[in-house]
Amino acid sequence: MTTAKSSTCCGKSAECVCAKQATCSCGKQSALHCSCDKASSENAVEGPRCSCRARPAGQCTCDRASTENQAPSGNSCACGVRPADACTCEKAADGGYDPSNETDFTTKK
Repeated sequence: MTTAKSSTCCGKSAECVCAKQATCSCGKQSALHCSCDKASSENAVEGPRCSCRARPAGQCTCDRASTENQAPSGNSCACGVRPADACTCEKAADGGYDPSNETDFTTKK
Protein backbone atom coordinates (compact mmCIF):
# COMPACT_ATOMS: atom_id res chain seq x y z
CA MET A 1 0.00 0.00 0.00
CA THR A 2 1.40 3.40 -0.99
CA THR A 3 0.88 6.31 1.37
CA ALA A 4 -0.31 9.51 -0.30
CA LYS A 5 2.03 12.44 0.04
CA SER A 6 1.86 15.93 -1.34
CA SER A 7 4.03 16.40 -4.43
CA THR A 8 5.23 19.68 -2.92
CA CYS A 9 5.77 18.56 0.67
CA CYS A 10 9.21 19.85 1.63
CA GLY A 11 10.99 17.11 -0.26
CA LYS A 12 13.17 16.39 2.77
CA SER A 13 12.25 12.72 3.13
CA ALA A 14 9.52 10.16 2.52
CA GLU A 15 7.45 11.68 5.32
CA CYS A 16 5.84 15.10 5.37
CA VAL A 17 8.08 16.91 7.86
CA CYS A 18 6.38 20.27 7.35
CA ALA A 19 2.93 18.90 8.12
CA LYS A 20 4.24 17.55 11.43
CA GLN A 21 5.77 20.94 12.27
CA ALA A 22 2.83 23.08 11.17
CA THR A 23 0.80 24.51 14.03
CA CYS A 24 -2.47 26.34 14.43
CA SER A 25 -1.93 30.11 14.39
CA CYS A 26 -3.24 30.23 17.97
CA GLY A 27 -0.29 28.34 19.35
CA LYS A 28 0.75 24.82 20.22
CA GLN A 29 -1.87 22.56 18.63
CA SER A 30 -1.02 20.91 15.32
CA ALA A 31 -2.38 22.52 12.17
CA LEU A 32 -5.83 21.18 11.27
CA HIS A 33 -6.30 20.24 14.95
CA CYS A 34 -6.79 23.72 16.42
CA SER A 35 -8.68 24.04 19.67
CA CYS A 36 -8.73 27.83 20.10
CA ASP A 37 -11.39 30.30 18.94
CA LYS A 38 -10.06 30.08 15.35
CA ALA A 39 -10.69 26.32 15.19
CA SER A 40 -13.76 26.59 12.95
CA SER A 41 -11.79 28.37 10.23
CA GLU A 42 -8.38 26.75 10.70
CA ASN A 43 -9.34 23.08 10.87
CA ALA A 44 -10.46 23.06 7.24
CA VAL A 45 -8.13 24.57 4.65
CA GLU A 46 -9.32 25.24 1.11
CA GLY A 47 -7.76 26.99 -1.84
CA PRO A 48 -4.01 27.65 -2.06
CA ARG A 49 -2.11 26.10 0.82
CA CYS A 50 1.45 25.82 2.11
CA SER A 51 3.48 23.00 0.57
CA CYS A 52 2.46 20.69 3.44
CA ARG A 53 -1.22 21.48 2.67
CA ALA A 54 -2.01 22.01 6.36
CA ARG A 55 -2.06 25.83 6.38
CA PRO A 56 -3.26 28.52 3.93
CA ALA A 57 -0.62 29.81 1.51
CA GLY A 58 1.17 32.79 3.02
CA GLN A 59 0.36 31.66 6.57
CA CYS A 60 2.79 28.74 6.91
CA THR A 61 4.11 27.95 10.38
CA CYS A 62 6.74 25.21 9.81
CA ASP A 63 10.50 25.84 9.70
CA ARG A 64 10.17 26.75 6.00
CA ALA A 65 7.77 29.63 6.79
CA SER A 66 10.17 32.37 5.66
CA THR A 67 10.49 30.72 2.23
CA GLU A 68 6.91 29.48 1.98
CA ASN A 69 5.28 32.80 2.84
CA GLN A 70 6.98 34.74 0.04
CA ALA A 71 4.93 35.62 -3.03
CA PRO A 72 6.12 33.70 -6.11
CA SER A 73 8.17 35.49 -8.72
CA GLY A 74 7.58 34.39 -12.28
CA ASN A 75 4.86 31.97 -13.36
CA SER A 76 2.30 31.07 -10.74
CA CYS A 77 -0.19 28.26 -10.23
CA ALA A 78 -3.71 28.80 -11.57
CA CYS A 79 -4.69 29.73 -8.01
CA GLY A 80 -2.24 32.65 -8.24
CA VAL A 81 -0.45 32.35 -4.89
CA ARG A 82 2.06 29.51 -5.37
CA PRO A 83 4.79 28.94 -8.00
CA ALA A 84 3.57 27.14 -11.13
CA ASP A 85 5.56 23.99 -10.32
CA ALA A 86 4.35 23.89 -6.69
CA CYS A 87 0.59 24.27 -6.98
CA THR A 88 -1.32 23.27 -3.83
CA CYS A 89 -4.91 24.35 -4.44
CA GLU A 90 -7.75 22.16 -5.67
CA LYS A 91 -6.54 22.74 -9.26
CA ALA A 92 -3.24 20.92 -8.56
CA ALA A 93 -2.74 17.43 -9.97
CA ASP A 94 -2.88 16.11 -6.41
CA GLY A 95 -5.19 18.81 -5.06
CA GLY A 96 -7.15 16.35 -2.98
CA TYR A 97 -4.17 15.60 -0.73
CA ASP A 98 -5.13 16.20 2.91
CA PRO A 99 -2.44 15.74 5.61
CA SER A 100 -5.07 15.43 8.33
CA ASN A 101 -5.86 11.99 6.92
CA GLU A 102 -2.32 10.75 7.63
CA THR A 103 -1.70 8.58 10.66
CA ASP A 104 1.51 9.29 12.56
CA PHE A 105 2.75 5.87 13.69
CA THR A 106 6.15 7.22 14.74
CA THR A 107 5.05 9.19 17.81
CA LYS A 108 1.90 7.39 18.91
CA LYS A 109 1.91 4.29 21.09
